[in-house]
Amino acid sequence: MLTISTQTLPSITLSLQRHVSFFPHVTTVRTPRSYHFLSAPLSSATSQSTFVEQLAGEKDSSQEEKWDMFKNSDAESGSVDFDVGTAGSEMRHLGEPVVEVIELEELPEQWRRAKLAWLCKELPSHKGGTLVRILNAQKKWLRQEDGTYLAVHCMRIRENETGFRVYEWMMQQHWYRFDFALATKLADYMGKERKFAKCRDIFDDIINQGRVPSEMTFHILIVAYLSAPVQGCLDEACSIYNRMIQLGGYQPRPSLHNSLFRALVSKPGGLSKYYLQQAEFIFHNLLTSGLEIQKDIYSGLIWLHSYQDNIDKERISLLKKEMQQAGFEEGKEVLLSVLRVCAKEGDVEDAEKTWLRLLESDNGIPTPAFVYKMEAYAKIGEFMKSLEIFREMQERLGSASVPAYHKIIELLCKAEETELTESLMKEFVETGMKPLMPSYINLTNMYLNLGMHDRLHLAFSECLEKCRPNRTIYGIYLESLKNAGNIEKAEEIFNHMHSDQTIGVNTRSCNIILSAYLSSGDFVKAEKIYDLMCLKKYEIESAWMEKLDYVLSLNRKEVKKPVSLNLSSEQRENLIGLLLGGLCIESDEKRKRHMIRFQFNENSRMHSVLRRYLYDQYHEWLHPSFKFWPKGRLVIPKLIHRWLTPRALAYWFMYGGHRTSVGDILLKLKVSSEGIALVFKTLKARSLDCRVKKKGRVFWIGFLGSNSTLFWKLIEPYVLDELKEDLLNEGSEYRKLDTQNINFDCGSDSDEKASDYSDDD
Repeated sequence: MLTISTQTLPSITLSLQRHVSFFPHVTTVRTPRSYHFLSAPLSSATSQSTFVEQLAGEKDSSQEEKWDMFKNSDAESGSVDFDVGTAGSEMRHLGEPVVEVIELEELPEQWRRAKLAWLCKELPSHKGGTLVRILNAQKKWLRQEDGTYLAVHCMRIRENETGFRVYEWMMQQHWYRFDFALATKLADYMGKERKFAKCRDIFDDIINQGRVPSEMTFHILIVAYLSAPVQGCLDEACSIYNRMIQLGGYQPRPSLHNSLFRALVSKPGGLSKYYLQQAEFIFHNLLTSGLEIQKDIYSGLIWLHSYQDNIDKERISLLKKEMQQAGFEEGKEVLLSVLRVCAKEGDVEDAEKTWLRLLESDNGIPTPAFVYKMEAYAKIGEFMKSLEIFREMQERLGSASVPAYHKIIELLCKAEETELTESLMKEFVETGMKPLMPSYINLTNMYLNLGMHDRLHLAFSECLEKCRPNRTIYGIYLESLKNAGNIEKAEEIFNHMHSDQTIGVNTRSCNIILSAYLSSGDFVKAEKIYDLMCLKKYEIESAWMEKLDYVLSLNRKEVKKPVSLNLSSEQRENLIGLLLGGLCIESDEKRKRHMIRFQFNENSRMHSVLRRYLYDQYHEWLHPSFKFWPKGRLVIPKLIHRWLTPRALAYWFMYGGHRTSVGDILLKLKVSSEGIALVFKTLKARSLDCRVKKKGRVFWIGFLGSNSTLFWKLIEPYVLDELKEDLLNEGSEYRKLDTQNINFDCGSDSDEKASDYSDDD
């Protein structure tokens, strides 16, 4: 666990109570008429027009359209489409709480009617900062009923964002009483607009009040998460789905079960396999609810099972049997999954039966089937048969795929068929297909095992000409040089790895060069490597500890395995920048432990490089279970001025920063108003002029114009070399965020406590 000093993160214990009725006890104004804000009648007895319809005749409004979750999502691309079609009618019978609002003309005070009418007209035309200031100016007379009327009016005219801001402002007032009906309706509209973050805020607020959200709110929030192409949204959708059943006691609609399941299997198999338990839970809910289970559900579940490390063949057989009983034939997807299992188990007999069934199908044999069959025969040692299958693929399809080349070269390298492997490698390179690195790694590993160091050197040199440098291939070459006795060249390669941050050293490479120095009797250099390994907390192989003990005893040094974990100064500064950039931390103050979760955008090259580098920096701290629970909000310590060094700023920029198309630099920070003030003052004390803008729950710190150049000069020495070019490219792909609405010249889109900071403040 990371033992760093942070302020205590707040822990909240929720007391949840399931109410018999979800209809809130609303205190209404005694007037002749009141209006029920409904999207659909609860029963025939409650068939009055909605408040929206009575106020403005909005029966044809888009707010009243039937709204459905996505259908027919593309399993390969994972695309999600919304359909305002059939499932909207599926949800119309779901009960919704009533928001009771009086008519404007029935208010007794003429001045109140006039002011409310003015606010209804004025608020939608302003952004958050100005809107809050207008509402603050009306604090003396605005009350719960007035705020409710404003929020409902905004929803009526489809200004749901304005309605949400009015609701947020109401929650901060001393007279505010929680309104379950209003919160539910607003959460639903936020979710329907795919604004899952705002919908989730209201959802959590409902639970914090000890209430259970309505079934429709659960449904809408799940679909909003599924529609968002944001990392982590699928996990949140699964979490809300589970709570819908376990906390709410609801039975989700069939379309919700199916759509969540499709989202689980829309990722590549290597990532989707971790969702097997969730997929089985959905399947169980469909089964126990008596709902129809579609063919895609059976196929997807078998597909997930086929990717597991430990395959449950009995479960797969049971699913295939149930699938047949339901009247579904085993399609291409199921047959491929069975072949994948055969490849892992080495079941050649079953693989041939499945292969014949694929031959009989109308669509022909897909390319992965050839790869799985090759692997199945290799499992039983028939490598030449695997090569025959590879050639058959070329004959049938006209050419082999990249995965097929990777697999056949890998298999022949294991068989140590050098001539065949070299011939296939040459053929692969001549095709112009990429990537080549996996095959070069297998080829050089084979040469290393066979002691063919000259050939390994040639393959390594060829690899560097055609591929990006890779630590794995460098490590293989380093070990080859050590085994060949070329210690001088090995030292040169190790020093290059150590100095090049894009390659770097690890435990294996350090142990290789340490053994080389100890074997050659160069004890001075061996001591230096030992010190480096202690600094990086790398484990020394036991085979060399006895000799190392003797070497160090000559200089009266005590031999210690580097087990004491303390953050170095560089590691601390890096963490400060990463935490400011959005890194999540979970604190256990009783045990004085802190857990940090590194989250990376899988589509960002910047994060890909950072992930590799940070693994090297903090590998010894990694928790074996990798279970983290990010909660709470980042708290800025009062002594931030001691930690906000140029290195920390560099890692903040690399992890959570953005460069605009005009060259300005923006840093994102999720803290309180007091926290942003501390950061701003610290930056100003370091002569870094900047502006601060709040957008929603996020503060943006902007270094504009020439200030961005000064900021870059300050952090450049600490930016990873591999990322400098990307960070200098204005408007590059890095952080494709919508920052066009972040205007540092206008007010802050926040509550009344937020303020803009600038040089003039």
